[in-house]
Amino acid sequence: MRNRYLDLLRAVATVRVVIYHITGWAAFTVVLPAMSIMFALAGSLMAASLDRAGVWAVERRIRRLLPSLWAIAVIAVATMLATGSSTWNPMLLLWGFPIDTPEATGWWVQGLSHTWYLRDFLWMVLLSPLVRPVYRRFPLATIITPYAALAVITVAGVTVPPVAQSLALYGGAWLLGFAHHDGHLERLGRKRLLGIAAALAVPALAWTAAHPGPRGWDLNDVPLGNALWSAAFILVVLGCVRPVIRENRVLTVLNARALTIYLWHVPVVVAVTQWGERHGLPIVGWVGISWRVVAVSVLLAFLIAAFGWIEDVAAGRRPVLVPGRRIPIPVSPAPTGTPRPEPAVSLR
Repeated sequence: MRNRYLDLLRAVATVRVVIYHITGWAAFTVVLPAMSIMFALAGSLMAASLDRAGVWAVERRIRRLLPSLWAIAVIAVATMLATGSSTWNPMLLLWGFPIDTPEATGWWVQGLSHTWYLRDFLWMVLLSPLVRPVYRRFPLATIITPYAALAVITVAGVTVPPVAQSLALYGGAWLLGFAHHDGHLERLGRKRLLGIAAALAVPALAWTAAHPGPRGWDLNDVPLGNALWSAAFILVVLGCVRPVIRENRVLTVLNARALTIYLWHVPVVVAVTQWGERHGLPIVGWVGISWRVVAVSVLLAFLIAAFGWIEDVAAGRRPVLVPGRRIPIPVSPAPTGTPRPEPAVSLR
């Protein structure tokens, strides 16, 4: 049975990411560490897929991930080549399978700045069949490993490749997703989980206060504080909170189009913001934020309608314009002149 609470978390995290990129408010990264939540949810679902399908779960996850990326990549690469901001080189092929950061030039440097998530997601999917047996044998040590690695990288000031940095930053969240799927968080009990969460949240806040980034308390600039705070948050929302969520059309749409929303919202935000700046419109403040939220929402709705069906095809579903719509089952009328049979039991 589908867990609607997990759907709710994913939907809220997706909306939070969009609003954060419009407003730039650092508080959002503390109130809801959305990217870590998304990695944790994906880790839980990946563990479930591995248990059901074994290593073939990797193929299924990649098949659901890449087609939506290819749609925006084709447009981006064609635009970069047509405008002369880029010339053909093998790095552009990484848009087909982004195991490293694909090349982006010109306007698309900003427009595609968020696709690091798909690169890191792909690596975690590829590594999961190897990590899963290790986690089952040594769950605590496996979860601690990425946090310990990030602490060493941060304190020692070691420079590592972006993929390794991200695996250390978000790998713990992915593994906490494993713990959620296996029931380890639930077995710890709420009181113990809250104690562990507090033990992580306090040093996270202390480290962030002592080592603020260029945007202050924006946790995206403070990797160690981000990882520890996110771990505490995940323990609470996945281990301590278990509400019953009813079926909801908005929830269905946001989950069925989450990847499309994520991929297209940054190009839309950048385009709307730049257009407003060129025409002297307010960008910050309640007026600037309000009109941009409306403009981004309208344009994003058109793009979801245009490209969202790709997610249906990738998932093996019948492509639809708006997910979650109930399809009436046609009933053939009785032949003309043929009396309908009387019911055996009175319906009154």
